[in-house]
Amino acid sequence: MNIIPNVSPKTFSFSAVIVGYLLIDDLTANEQNALGNWLMLTAQVLCTNAFYKQVQQERAGQQMKNISNEESIEMLKKMVAALNQEINNLKKNI
Repeated sequence: MNIIPNVSPKTFSFSAVIVGYLLIDDLTANEQNALGNWLMLTAQVLCTNAFYKQVQQERAGQQMKNISNEESIEMLKKMVAALNQEINNLKKNI
């Protein structure tokens, strides 16, 4: 779903200011407070969800990094073993 328009951050922020000012005249103080609290709760849900998705992505990236490190370590161990075998073969031939 593509709800966020492709505009500059300043334009996007300014549009929120305009909508806020447009709503002021049509609502009582209690209605403004209720709507403001509802919008803040909505924003908190979005922020919390986005943050948790970032944490999950970071953890997945860390796991991929760990897998890559483990694979690299295993490959290095195999290389060291092969080098040791070559050294031992050379010692036998001398």
